[in-house]
Amino acid sequence: MSRFREDHTVTLLRDGFVDEFKQAAKNRSIDLTNANLRNADLRHADLRSADLSGAYLHSADLRGVDLSQANLEGASLHRARISGAYFPADVRAEELRMSVDLGTRVRCIPK
Repeated sequence: MSRFREDHTVTLLRDGFVDEFKQAAKNRSIDLTNANLRNADLRHADLRSADLSGAYLHSADLRGVDLSQANLEGASLHRARISGAYFPADVRAEELRMSVDLGTRVRCIPK
């Protein structure tokens, strides 16, 4: 079984303290690599350029979230709610569909 990252910013997001997360992440890069964000409501979090590589987003609510510059390499979006989300150009629609439907890890197009 894989080990998930458990730090203060991950806990804030997972427990729904989005405003506190924004304060903690202010003026620094958002590193959520290998974070367990299962069932997290991320609709109001600024994740535009977050590093979500390897993150576990099972059943997370990403509706309307701007992920346009985020790193999603290896993230799992199984059963995540993604309507209206803005994904990076290096992630194919087929990858998103397989991740949401089957739980596969996202593969990004090499740059």
